[in-house]
Amino acid sequence: MEEHFIHVQRTARYHVLGRLEAAPELWIVLHGYGQLARYFLNHFDGLEHGRCIVAPEGLSRFYLDEAHARVGATWMTREDRLHEIEDHIGYLDSLATELMKQAMPGASINVLGFSQGVATAARWAAHGRTRIARLVLWAGSIPPELDRNALAAWKKTPVDLVLGDADEFAKPDALDAAARRLDQAGVAHGSHMFNGTHELEPVLLARLIG
Repeated sequence: MEEHFIHVQRTARYHVLGRLEAAPELWIVLHGYGQLARYFLNHFDGLEHGRCIVAPEGLSRFYLDEAHARVGATWMTREDRLHEIEDHIGYLDSLATELMKQAMPGASINVLGFSQGVATAARWAAHGRTRIARLVLWAGSIPPELDRNALAAWKKTPVDLVLGDADEFAKPDALDAAARRLDQAGVAHGSHMFNGTHELEPVLLARLIG
């Protein structure tokens, strides 16, 4: 058996909070595993004043329950991962290009990744063609294949690392481990630990975005 690949056209979905043409800054926010973009965007309601917040959706959807009543999306799995990574970087670059056609001239693009969206955001920031002004990595891991040289691409991008002290999926020392990797790559960053679980804490979220 031989394995082959072919490029096909896909329709991707994204949701927008705020007025794109009137915002001096854009925030592209990447949801976590099993979430849908429109529900993820609800966490940012009220933060769109002076900015526009855009939530793209992962290209793979699946049922979350046996009754097929709830649907979620994922950015990738381990299956054919290299093509998945390449496809999502291309998708997000294309989205950013499309948004900038409608945005206020000179608007900045900022990125927040949550949970599984952290890996996608990190890979995009390291290997994409979009200039990212700020990067927030919330409750997720920087992919292990991004070595010191790859992370050095962020030297002109301020990075914030965020984790809840009771996160079900990561221990608090995961924040320190990520910070050490950025230190070794010479990337300026802030580290933020909040009292909470695997969630977007609203007060800290408003402070980081605002």
